[in-house]
Amino acid sequence: MAAGFLTHLAGDRVEVRSAGSLPADEVNPAAIEAMREVGVDIATATPKVLTAEAVQASDCVITMGCGDACPVFPGRTYLDWQLDDPAGKGVEAVRPIRDDIRRRVEALIAEIAPR
Repeated sequence: MAAGFLTHLAGDRVEVRSAGSLPADEVNPAAIEAMREVGVDIATATPKVLTAEAVQASDCVITMGCGDACPVFPGRTYLDWQLDDPAGKGVEAVRPIRDDIRRRVEALIAEIAPR
């Protein structure tokens, strides 16, 4: 959801990479529906494994509870967002998580890629 919002709201002002330390086989259908409700289509997204190369190529790394599983490189900005995990939850439970992520993404864009 964060990558979807970042791409949607920042456009070409940022390059977005999305991956996880233990990605699911598919994007949570409730997350797809919750994002569709706010005009962001993540239906074609595919979960990917977080690689050291992806982290090393990034200026800012947003983690969501990956702890020691995430590679760390000097000179990168790291933010760990503590969020409820939407896995296995229905759309009603995912909406507040989605809204929290949107607020965080908007603040991030204002900081790293203002207009």
